[in-house]
Amino acid sequence: MLSKWLPWKFLVRRALRRHGFIDPFTVLARLRRFAQPSAVQEPIELIRAGIVFHARGVLNARAIQHNLDWVWPYWVERQFRPDDPSFIPRAFSFSHINLSHRNWTAVGQPDWPAYPIVDPRGLVTPLFDGWSLDAWIVGDTDILLPSKLPEAEQVLRMDDGLAVLTHFERLGQKLRSEAQVIALDDRPVLQVQLTAEAAPGESLVVALRPYNPEGIQFIETVDYVPDKPCLEIEKTHRLAFSETPDRVVFANYHEGDVLHHLNDKGAARRGIRCPVGMATAAAMFGLGREGKHTIRWRLPLPVETVERSGAPYVSEVSRTWAQAVEGTARLSVPDQRYQYLYDGAVRTLLLLSADEIVPGPYTYRRFWFRDASLMMNALLALGLPQRCAQALDRFPSRQDRHGYFHSQEGEWDSNGQVLWIYGRYRRCLNQELPNHWKHAIYKGARWIGRKRRETGSQGAHAGLFPPGFSAEHFGPIDWYYWDDLWGVAGLDAAADQAAEQGDIDQARRFRAERDDFLATILHSLGAAAAAQGRGAWPAAPYRRMDSGAIGLLAADYPLQLVEAGHEPLLRTIEYFRKHCFYRGAFFQDMIHSGINAYLTLTIAQVLLRAGHPHYRNLIDAVAGMASPTGQWPEAIHPHTTGGCMGDGQHGWAAAEWVLMMRNLFVREEGNALVLGSGLFPRWLDEEGELAFGPTPTPWGPIQVRFAVRPDGLRLTVDAHWYGDAPELRLAVPGHREQTVCEPVRQLPIERARA
Repeated sequence: MLSKWLPWKFLVRRALRRHGFIDPFTVLARLRRFAQPSAVQEPIELIRAGIVFHARGVLNARAIQHNLDWVWPYWVERQFRPDDPSFIPRAFSFSHINLSHRNWTAVGQPDWPAYPIVDPRGLVTPLFDGWSLDAWIVGDTDILLPSKLPEAEQVLRMDDGLAVLTHFERLGQKLRSEAQVIALDDRPVLQVQLTAEAAPGESLVVALRPYNPEGIQFIETVDYVPDKPCLEIEKTHRLAFSETPDRVVFANYHEGDVLHHLNDKGAARRGIRCPVGMATAAAMFGLGREGKHTIRWRLPLPVETVERSGAPYVSEVSRTWAQAVEGTARLSVPDQRYQYLYDGAVRTLLLLSADEIVPGPYTYRRFWFRDASLMMNALLALGLPQRCAQALDRFPSRQDRHGYFHSQEGEWDSNGQVLWIYGRYRRCLNQELPNHWKHAIYKGARWIGRKRRETGSQGAHAGLFPPGFSAEHFGPIDWYYWDDLWGVAGLDAAADQAAEQGDIDQARRFRAERDDFLATILHSLGAAAAAQGRGAWPAAPYRRMDSGAIGLLAADYPLQLVEAGHEPLLRTIEYFRKHCFYRGAFFQDMIHSGINAYLTLTIAQVLLRAGHPHYRNLIDAVAGMASPTGQWPEAIHPHTTGGCMGDGQHGWAAAEWVLMMRNLFVREEGNALVLGSGLFPRWLDEEGELAFGPTPTPWGPIQVRFAVRPDGLRLTVDAHWYGDAPELRLAVPGHREQTVCEPVRQLPIERARA
């Protein structure tokens, strides 16, 4: 290639220095000194995403701070207000991005990979990374602008479909919004119903906005088509109204926000062109003499062609939400908050697995093996194997010729996670895997063995995976134990698969590799822990203790590579409690810089398995930080409790809530099932039924029900085993532990003696 022979670095350096710029190659070299030497550098996918993210931030910096008389989305109204805890100074920030209220909730249909999102003040963004629609009430003197209101009521309605309901009230003005995706002619259509109450003569306004919860999104062309009636946006999308507006008003960037032109008496326009890309429009509906009016707008969502099983497939809205959740594992607890969060998490997982499994509806609407595997574990627990099979069938096509399951370069945990979830799928469904899956598993297992030998045989990192980015939020490139632990789990699954199909030699080789790998990890961890002098496990061999050590908990949950209550892990959790907790939950210092729901629940799982009652406090803390619609952003701002990192509706967090609720009732432990070990004592104080299931296990599906009666607690187990029943250990807090035998029908459970 010509670039190999040209002194391009010299030319770039010289050109930049001539114009007074810093040398980028020197900066990059300095940055890399903070990480361990590695053959891979920053994953190009993350660099690309970061450039796009900050490119919008630059646009935000240009558009927002010079136009604060506009109506901006909720995060801007908070982040730019000097008396608000969300305020962020702008002095040397070249990009303005949403760092304090990254919260939104997706609506959709269970079989359609389209995710319109609704922000905490009802701003609706219909299309991925598109413009938005707002609703206002406007009078002569009083104006209700939701994004400027300090309070709002918002809930996720799940009784009939899936809808976000938002209610506002101010000085006698009331506005109610209901956003959902409906099926019309087997195609998805976003529908928003608006009900306004105010003084007679005021108007309900549907406002087209050139932004979304991330920032500016350009609109250059808007036209009004009165005979439909609808707004045509960018000559492509038609926003249809249930009735003809009384007035339609337009403005371009140089005229300012359309808000300031609602009372203009000039000749009515039929459209607007804005070369800046900041066109705004408003459809106005008078409230009439009664001061109350309901209107509806609809927007068809694009029909996308996706690939399924190697053939083009045009998705159709084939099932209702009631049909989609039918047969899934049900939770029944007296805690309405927990119940609401569980039901919402189930629907989040269904939404985000409609096609490719993605960890979020917006910022993270792209594929990672890590998130997909962990979310599939929850989908399996819910009894949704078809969702998993759809994803697992695509995994081999993402495997390179060396056996590496590649979604992001330098993330060496992916092979172990893929093999592990293949194993979970096979065991929980008691099914033989397709041949191309088996072939991919073997290739992936052999890659693990080769990859760990690239680090050589000297030093505390000998025999571990090479330095990599791992899960990104652990810190700079390093020899992360997280990757290695998943590698062991993957080899375990491959060995079991080989043994299952009678390939004894292959099973023996994978098992030997697994045992050697685990011994290597534990030896390295022992030396690293001794060097720390704390007895806790650090994230990597040469790292001091920090929040990145959270990755070590995978050895306990979900992999169970160590016994319950493993002392080094409990010491690691004690370190977190002293140094990495805020508001009763785990605060991830690095990258996320916020409270993390799914990592807090990981700690709770380890403590549950150890029999430590503090797991309840952690679950309560996570429940308390969910949004009003029952969602968790990837990281939570410690003061505003809004999202400060990643997607505003995180699939991994939803998955961990589902698995946490499941393990309170049914927990796998070696060759046994532990029943009821996580039940909250407060749930046992009122009459009723506590239940979970049916949920698949390696021995067969099981449903567990505890009847709370005045005369005590009674257990019922409904199970359908594939073969011999596992050991069933009953371990309800405050009650006598015992081993129970099937069938179990209304078995009385004795209280433990004081």
